[in-house]
Amino acid sequence: MPQKKAPNLARHKISISTQKYLDIAEIKEDTVILRDGSLRAVILVSSINFALKSEEEQNAIISAYVSFLNNISFPLQIVIQSRELNIENYMETLKQKEKEQTNELLKMQTAEYIQYISELISMSKIMNKRFYIVVPYNLFSDTQKGFFSRFIDVFKPTTLIKMKEEKFLRRRIDLTHRVEHIIGGLNSVGLNAIQLDTQGLIELYYNSYNPTTSANQNLADVNQLRFNN
Repeated sequence: MPQKKAPNLARHKISISTQKYLDIAEIKEDTVILRDGSLRAVILVSSINFALKSEEEQNAIISAYVSFLNNISFPLQIVIQSRELNIENYMETLKQKEKEQTNELLKMQTAEYIQYISELISMSKIMNKRFYIVVPYNLFSDTQKGFFSRFIDVFKPTTLIKMKEEKFLRRRIDLTHRVEHIIGGLNSVGLNAIQLDTQGLIELYYNSYNPTTSANQNLADVNQLRFNN
C-alpha cells in the first residue's frame, strides 16, 4: 500500500497577521485609540520610599491614598515595568567630557569614574523600574456585553473601528477630565504624575511589544517625521 505523506506544516501559510490581534488602532494627540472605539491615557507616576518615612508621615500617606481610591468612580490599571537600564548615551557623554576637560586632575577623575561605571555594569545589570496608571474611557462598557460575547471576542481578531474626529475630540475631553482627576489625587498623596504625550506612548508600547529590538534600535521622534499627502 502506498504510504501517506505527512502533512507539511510549512505549506500552511499564516493568513492572519499578528498585528490584527493587537487592541491598538491608533495613537494620536496623547491618546491611545483601541479597536473597539474606547480610549486610553497613560500617566507616568513617581515613587516614594515609604519605609524611610516617619510613622506620622506613613499614616498621612495611607489616609490620602484611601481617600484617593474612594473618589474614583471608574476602573484603573496599574502597570509596573522593570527594564534593563541603557546608559550607553550617558557613557558617551562622559567620554566626550573627558576629552574636552582641560584640568588634568578632573580629567583623571572622570576617567576613573567611567572605569568604575563600566566595571559596575559588567558585574550586574542595572534595572530601571517605572510605574504607570492607565486611564480608560469607554462609552459602551464591557459590562453591557454578555459573557458569551466577551468569550468570543478573546478568540477572534479585533475589528478596526474608524472614529470620526468630532466623536474622538468629544470623548477625549471626558478622558482628559479623568486624567486631571487622577493626577490631582496622586499629587495629594505626594506623588508626581505626568501624562505621556504621543511620542511617549509610542515608545512605551513599542518597548513593551518589542523588548529585544527596542534595546538596540531607538525610535525616531514622531514630531520629526515627514508625511507625504
